[in-house]
Amino acid sequence: MESTMKGYLFRLLNHEELSREEMKNILIGITQSEFPNEQITALLTCLQMRGVTVEELLGFRDGILETGVPAILDCDRYIDVVGTGGDRKNTFNISTTACFVIAGAGYKVAKHGNYAATSVSGASNVIQHHGIKFTDDIDRLNRSLNEAGIVYLHAQLFAKAMKFVGPIRKALPFPTIFNLLGPIVNPSRPQCQLLGVANLDQMRLYNSVYQKLGIDYGIVNSIDGYDEISLTGDFKVTTNNYERIFRPQELGFDIAKPEELVGGATEEEAAEIFDSVLENRALPAQKNIVLANAAFGIQVLEKGQKSIEECIEIARESIDSGSALRTFKKFVELNS
Repeated sequence: MESTMKGYLFRLLNHEELSREEMKNILIGITQSEFPNEQITALLTCLQMRGVTVEELLGFRDGILETGVPAILDCDRYIDVVGTGGDRKNTFNISTTACFVIAGAGYKVAKHGNYAATSVSGASNVIQHHGIKFTDDIDRLNRSLNEAGIVYLHAQLFAKAMKFVGPIRKALPFPTIFNLLGPIVNPSRPQCQLLGVANLDQMRLYNSVYQKLGIDYGIVNSIDGYDEISLTGDFKVTTNNYERIFRPQELGFDIAKPEELVGGATEEEAAEIFDSVLENRALPAQKNIVLANAAFGIQVLEKGQKSIEECIEIARESIDSGSALRTFKKFVELNS
């Protein structure tokens, strides 16, 4: 296999692209320790310098899902809300909070997440802070989805390939293809996804990826560089049905100040903001940001059949009625 990798590297240096199947085989080879670290490092560097293609990204995705633990949920329509991360804005757990608002509105959610990489608190941090025990036990996962409407999939229990490249990724001073994979390797393979990206290049890349995967999707980017709808200014949304720029005011929201989105300096502070939104005592800006992200997720679930204004009201009712909070309490009870 090592000689094959030399061939791949030679082609990459020649500015050639690798096929989806070739990339899948490389990923499987990495998990079988077939390549020396120096060659994997060279591969990741070549891909990063040239820019990853849709087929190459899908190939690594196929390999991660094939070598990982599947999460087969007995529900045929649910959503994952996730950000690419790496915007270095240290916001509070907006996607995770929005997931409980969506579940509180009666939809099904399978949230895939991990510990923080570039912020104080990632999805797994805030979930674990509340006493949740992560599991890959399929019966427990399905019970959570059926009874609470939401299930949490902690990435490290499922994506077995990631541990093989952990030390290499740590040693490199730049992001790699693996930083792009997180949002598309949910082990339950959801049919709906709302993804926040940090720039418009990523929006174009994932738009092509989702079209290839054939799922219902929304991709959001705040023009000032947030990988979610921040309401700090205009934001762009691309879905199966439309592509447009929104202004917060046209959806009835005030412009948020960047400091109102910050997740705090500690995990405890981030968890407090998460709690305050679900308990309907957050700053108006914090609540509005969660409502906006939840609403676009609901619109994806509704296949674009509901206006975004309708979806905002559905999300608002989830918080105002206490349904989002009850959903979270049920989730904690089932998963602690």
